[in-house]
Amino acid sequence: MSRRKALITGGLGVIGRNLIDHMATLDDWEIVAVSRRAPGPDMADKAKFVSCDLSNRKETEERLGDLSDITHLFSCALYGGVDATTTEQNKALLVNTVEVVSQASKSLERVILQEGSKYYGRHLGPFKTPAKESDARAMPPNFYYDQEDFLIAYQEGKNWTWTALRPDAVCGFAIGNPMNLVRSIGVFAAISKELGMPLRYPGELEAYHTIAQITDAGLLARATVWAATSPNAANEPFNVTNGDAFRYADLWPQWAQFFGMEVGNLQRIRTGEMMADKGPIWQRMVKKHGLHPYPFEDLGGWEFFDWNLETTWDIIYDNNKRIQAGFTDVVDTEAMFLRLLGEYRQRKVIP
Repeated sequence: MSRRKALITGGLGVIGRNLIDHMATLDDWEIVAVSRRAPGPDMADKAKFVSCDLSNRKETEERLGDLSDITHLFSCALYGGVDATTTEQNKALLVNTVEVVSQASKSLERVILQEGSKYYGRHLGPFKTPAKESDARAMPPNFYYDQEDFLIAYQEGKNWTWTALRPDAVCGFAIGNPMNLVRSIGVFAAISKELGMPLRYPGELEAYHTIAQITDAGLLARATVWAATSPNAANEPFNVTNGDAFRYADLWPQWAQFFGMEVGNLQRIRTGEMMADKGPIWQRMVKKHGLHPYPFEDLGGWEFFDWNLETTWDIIYDNNKRIQAGFTDVVDTEAMFLRLLGEYRQRKVIP
């Protein structure tokens, strides 16, 4: 089997980190990862990490310009969080990487672009569901549109192809990334318990009962490798969610039971504001429970947490296109949440 060489940007984010974890188990991949932060010991032996500010063209050329044997480029880097208007910054991350690597490596076969629910205008309000890849775009500005349009235009006439993947609220283990729903749930619940409170849903009442979908990071990693290697995935976008649906009203009691808590009444708060002064409480909990001393600011992601818990419209994707093209995996969302909360506990992130 010929060996492939991957370049993964955003290597320590929830998507990139879990993609590396998965690819490290495969015999036919060599991995180079890009991140601004240094990897921990659990990641350092899985990939060669390169520190690079991809928004800086000169630095990108200096750090990545000698990678002449990259076969697959995985764009998982993100500037900011839920804001879709950061078009200039996010486009630069993709443009600089793709242009530099494609010019340096004549072996390049495919570029994989990770997109998300903002492609369908989720951040603007209710959108057509189930969302299909062929649906009309929402009102710009939207950095996913700028990225995808660049990729399609730049690829024309080249020997390599592209694939765009559209997950929603990717859930997996990662520290320090701003968009991490499971970690935020765990920290919010743990602090609530420390303060002697029941587990109260802090979002909108209507959002508590809304139907939603989500994407397991492991599922997305498998989908990403499929998208990189399947002829059926060339020059196409694909939705990737777990394949089932959930309501927070059904999951909230399960999470309360996981932490040994009672379910409280719904009480609307903005965690981005209310958690701002909870650092000292967390430091006390770190000592009390023997947790890993991560900085409290690396554990939140409260803007993204609030954003999910105040979405009062259905979030449903159509997964038929990727299933018919050959990627048929699905994940049980209820089991996924409990598994990932257990992983955060096992890794001494939450008590």
